[in-house]
Amino acid sequence: MHALTLMQNQPGLGEAGMVILIVVLVIVAIISMIFLALVWNFIALWFQAWLSNAPVTMAELIGMRFRKVDPRVIVLSRIRAVKAGLSITTAQLETHYLSGGRVPTVISALIAAARAKINLPYDAAAAIDLAWRDILEAVHTSVNPKVIDCPDPNRGRDTIDAVAQDGIQLKVKARITVRTNIARLVGGATEETIIARVGEGIVTTIGSATSHKAVLENPDLISKTVLSKALDAGTAFEILSVDIADIDVGDNIGAKLQADQAGADAKRFQAEAEKRRAAAVAQEQEHKADIQKSRALVVLAEAEIPKAIAEAFRTGNLGVMDFYRLKNIQSDTAMRSSIAGGEGATQTANP
Repeated sequence: MHALTLMQNQPGLGEAGMVILIVVLVIVAIISMIFLALVWNFIALWFQAWLSNAPVTMAELIGMRFRKVDPRVIVLSRIRAVKAGLSITTAQLETHYLSGGRVPTVISALIAAARAKINLPYDAAAAIDLAWRDILEAVHTSVNPKVIDCPDPNRGRDTIDAVAQDGIQLKVKARITVRTNIARLVGGATEETIIARVGEGIVTTIGSATSHKAVLENPDLISKTVLSKALDAGTAFEILSVDIADIDVGDNIGAKLQADQAGADAKRFQAEAEKRRAAAVAQEQEHKADIQKSRALVVLAEAEIPKAIAEAFRTGNLGVMDFYRLKNIQSDTAMRSSIAGGEGATQTANP
C-alpha cells in the first residue's frame, strides 16, 4: 500500500500505467508465493540432510517432486545409509524407487548385513528386492536360522505317512533348520521346495527299511539319509539340520492290502464258479432236449412197426400163425419184465 501511495504521488503516471503496474506486482507476488510454497516443503528435508552430513541440493529435491518420487523417503533413506557408513548416492535410491522397489527395506537390509559382516552389495540387494523377495528377512534368516515344519500344517496335513517293507505305516513330523543363502536368493527355489524334497526323502527312507521297528529304534537314520542327499541344491536356503519331532505307528497297510486282495480273489473265484454252474445248467438242459428228441425218434420208429406188419401180410411174408406167435412172445416178455420190475413191462408192440 505504501508503494502504491508513492506511485500515485509520482507526476506523469496515468491511470493506465497504474493498472499495468498493479497487475505486474500481483503476478510477481503470486509467483513469489508459489516459489516460497514449493521451497518451504523442502527446506526441512534439505536442512535435515545437511545436518546429517548427507547433503541433498534443493534442485534435486524439486526434481524429485516433478519425477513423482517421494523426497522424504529418499532423503531419510540416504541419511540412514550415510550414518551406517554406506556409500549410496541419491540417484541410486531414486532409480530403485522408480523401478518399483522398496527403498527403506533395502537400506535396512544393507545396514543389517553390514553389522553382521555379510557381503551384500547394493546392486544385489536391489535386484533381490525387485524380484519380490524379502531381502530384509533373508538377511535376518542368514544371521538367525529359522525352523520350517515338514509338512506345512497350513496346507492341511499334519504328518508325512510312509510304509515300511513289513507293511506297517509310520506317521512322521520333522523340523528343518535352514539358513538363507543370499548368493542363490535370486532364482533359487523357495521353502515349498525344501519341504517337498525333505518329505520325499523321509518317504524313501522309511520305504527302504525292512521293518518299521528299525526306524522307530533309530529315527536319526532318516535325518542322516535326508542330509546326505544334498536336498538344498538349487534352492535359496542351506539346510543345517533335519530333526524328527515325532514318529507314530499307523495302520497295518500290508494286512489291509492282503485282505482287499483276498476279497477281490474271492469275488473273482465266485464269478468263475457261477459261470461254470450256468454252463452246467445249460448243458443239462441241452441233454434233456436231446433225450426228448431221442424219445420222439423212438415213437416215430415204433409207429412204423404196424405198417411193416401190414405190408408183410399183403406180400405173404407173414402168416396169421406167425403173427399170433409174435404176440405170444411179446406178452411173455412183458410178463417177465413186470415180474422183474423192468421199465418195459407195459410196452408192447401194437399191430
